[in-house]
Order: sequence, then structure tokens, then C-alpha cells
Amino acid sequence: MYVEWLLPTIAAQAEMADQTRSISTEVIAAIKSSDVMRLSASTEIGGLGAATSAIGHELQAVAAACTSTAWCLWNHLGTFHLFCGLLGPAHQHFLQGIVERQEWVCFPAGASTAVTAQAHVDGLSIRGVAAFGSGARYAEWAGVSFVTEVRVPEFTMVDLRSPGVRVDPTWKAMSLRASATDHVHYEGVVVPADRRVPFPFRYREVFREAGHPMIHHRYREDWVALSNLWLGAMAVGVAQASLCECAESIKGRIAIMGTKMVERPTIHVNLGFAQAAIAAARDTVYAALSETDERITSATTPTEADYLRQTAASMQAIALCDEAMRLIQRVTGGNGLREGTRFERRYRDFQAMPLHINAHKDRVSEQVGRHLLGLPTDNAF
Repeated sequence: MYVEWLLPTIAAQAEMADQTRSISTEVIAAIKSSDVMRLSASTEIGGLGAATSAIGHELQAVAAACTSTAWCLWNHLGTFHLFCGLLGPAHQHFLQGIVERQEWVCFPAGASTAVTAQAHVDGLSIRGVAAFGSGARYAEWAGVSFVTEVRVPEFTMVDLRSPGVRVDPTWKAMSLRASATDHVHYEGVVVPADRRVPFPFRYREVFREAGHPMIHHRYREDWVALSNLWLGAMAVGVAQASLCECAESIKGRIAIMGTKMVERPTIHVNLGFAQAAIAAARDTVYAALSETDERITSATTPTEADYLRQTAASMQAIALCDEAMRLIQRVTGGNGLREGTRFERRYRDFQAMPLHINAHKDRVSEQVGRHLLGLPTDNAF
């Protein structure tokens, strides 16, 4: 793995990152200097063009070491995939520069985002506030969804080092405390007019059109579906690390009345169920990622059914890991809560995964159900 040499350093700062709500500057610098930054970029723009399953393994390993760090890296790799699809071959040189300099990207565009643009002598003047910018504090670039006076969504990219950009540390959640999922303020920041492209509604359908130019076929795969699968891989990483630590801690524990916990049948049952759930989650995620890799290799255009297969697989994998985490909590028991083990942080961090809007079971299952009944899907992303 490209990230293997970084894992001890990432893990060593995980507790401090959680306490300070900030990933170590040394860790961010080390990641930026590594090839892991280029995994989702195709070779045409200086990237590695890594298999989606290989990226899943990288993120799974980082999530086990520090989930906040993995969350930021996941956002970088996933959103860069989208940006390549939106900007396309016409902006290949611009994207290649980001890849070659190994710069970090993010995409603050969550609920409450409101960004507008007006014509400026040097291009476009961007104003507004964008929410849920995971990794924004560590990034060099942000993707920006904006509207002009005609109220048609468009897209550009803003250099976060530019005058007129401010990252407001608003992420106060119990989960992913160091993920910098903050608000980004654009206060008249100017971007070149030629970096302005349409942001079509249901863009995944546009990307599938044979006549729509793409830098590489991999970018016809929907970024939400891919990032959901990678999120499922991260869930597996967190759950498996939690289970292994729990099992190890059980070996020396004594329960009430002097019974060795390692000999209690209910411990065996709960740990066994947890391991089975995690194994099923792993198989589910990587089966769907392998199918994705086969389509990319054969230049097969994905369908809406493929998109739903990817999102449903990730939804189910996360649900299985959620069940495993609850079983681990049950086994850890009151003493585990009293002692404040690493599981407490992992459990808190995990809660963000099933709640993420892209992979949320209410959103995904509805669209899968509509498709099963022959009704058109109606979700924009």
C-alpha cells in the first residue's frame, strides 16, 4: 500500500487530533508528499489511475489508524474524481498542475450552502458561504457550485490561498473532530472566467453519454457511488480495528463474581456475530468495487442499475458495521466506558458514516425501491 509507511505516524497522532480538533501538520505534510494523493487521478493528468478497490484498501487502513485523517483524504480522492468529470479535457492542464504539485482538494457544498458569482474585469467574483468543507483547513483548492443571476448551477475551482477566502472552524461535532468539516467564506474572490463550466442536474447521466468528452473513462463512474463504497471500506477498517482491540482486551478481564470474561459464552456469541458482520461488509464493498474496476478496464459505460448497485452495497456494508460496533460496545461493557479506551473515539467517529447524506439508508433505499418498481430515480446525486 502507498500509505503503509505513514500508518504508524497517523495512528500516533489520532488521540491528539481528536482532542485538539486538528490533524497534525506533520501528518498532513507527509500525506501531501506521498503518492496516495494521486490515486484517483488518471495517468493522463499525472496520476496513478489506481483501481477503485486499491483505493478502498488504502482508505480502510487509514481509517483504522485515524478516522478524521481518513475522512479528509477520502474527500480529496472522491471529489477530485468529480472535478475531473466536470472540468473535462478542456481543463486537463489545470488539473495536471494540481496533481503534479500534489495539492489537496475539497468540496464544501452541503446543506445551507449559498454561493453566487458576478462578472468581474478579471473573470468571476465569487461570494457566499459553503458548508461541510471536509478537509478545507488542510486543502489548497475547493470546488465551488454557484449560480449567477440566471440561477443556473455552474462550477469552478477556487484557490483557498487567494485573498477573499476564509475558512471558519465551525465543525463542533462529537464525530471526526479533526476533519475540518468547516464553512468556507468566499468574499469576492476572483477566479478566471475560463475555469467556469456547467454543473448539470443529474450530471451522472450526462457523464454516461458517449459523446460527452472525458479525460479518462474512469470519470464516467459516479463519484457519489464510488465515495460511498470507499466510505464502506473505511467503516470496515474502523469496525475491524475496534473488534481486534476489544478481543485482545477481553483476555485479561475478570467479570462480576470472579468469572473470566474470556470464558463467558455471551462474549463468544457477540464477538462472533460482530466478526461475521464485518466480514460480510468487507465482501459486499469489495465485490462492488471489483465490478467497478472491471467496467473501467473494459471501458464499459455504467448504467443507473450499476449506480444503484454501488450505493446499495455501501449502505448495507455500513449497516453491517454499525451492528458490529454496537455488539462491540455491548462486550466492552461498563468497564470499557469507565476506562475511556480507543473504542470510545472510534465509536464516536463511526456515527458520521451512516448519517452521511450520500450513503444514508433513507435516501439510498428509496431510490433502489423506485428502480425495482420500474419508476424513475429522482435524486440529483
